[in-house]
Amino acid sequence: MFIAVMKIKALVLALLVTAATFNAQARIPVIVLADDSYPPYSYEENGEAAGIYTDILLQAFQQMTGYDIEIHPIPWKRGLKQLELGEGFALYPPYLRKETRPYIDPYSTPILAEKLVVVCREEFLIDDNRANWPEDYKGLTIGRNSGFESFTDHFWSFAQQNKIKIEEARGNQLNLLKLLKKRIPCYVNDKTSIFWGLEKLKKSGEYKPAIHGKVVQGAVLNSEWGYIGYTNRGLDRYPFKKDFIEKLDSIIVQMRNSGTIENIINHYIYTQ
Repeated sequence: MFIAVMKIKALVLALLVTAATFNAQARIPVIVLADDSYPPYSYEENGEAAGIYTDILLQAFQQMTGYDIEIHPIPWKRGLKQLELGEGFALYPPYLRKETRPYIDPYSTPILAEKLVVVCREEFLIDDNRANWPEDYKGLTIGRNSGFESFTDHFWSFAQQNKIKIEEARGNQLNLLKLLKKRIPCYVNDKTSIFWGLEKLKKSGEYKPAIHGKVVQGAVLNSEWGYIGYTNRGLDRYPFKKDFIEKLDSIIVQMRNSGTIENIINHYIYTQ
């Protein structure tokens, strides 16, 4: 009797293990590529993907039934090339560039809006909010990152007439330090990158608002949405593509509407 009971228990255990193995095998493995050097949005840290988009998508992927999803950080140009060759399934976070990147189709539902803004030391915005760009910044020096290409032709015409000056530095942190040291009055970059950088400088003791003065936002220059871009090449490798996109888009929309995405962004701006 005892032996019979033990045999039944062993059989039940074996069936449970088999079922668990089958369920694990039934999940479709998917690799999503991520830009490895676009902080704070998407970057590599200790060999792992990190950043705002990564945190958003990790939460979304946890809700994806039927898929076993891994995020692989990769140099941006290499990621685009893999999509072009059909060797990569998906990559984040491209802007919408249908004409110049015909190999990406479709794009996901929009994930978050990256806003290009000008910030200034508080004394330059006390009497005037300087909402009109670039007219309200006449006579000021504007810091920009080396290689920054998002200024319009109207702005460059304004600068060529010496109505506004431009001063370059290599990267967000150096420009913020120049701002704090009163070497430039204003600086243009992505809003989240700026305030993320300021929080890091606060933690390092290099930015003390009571001493250096506050850095405040002025005009919004433009805004672009970031997406996941999917390859339209080598589709025989990705028979699950339509189902994957539909499920993930639905989850992202829910996260946007519930404020989850905004909370993740604020976490980076105020607590990183």
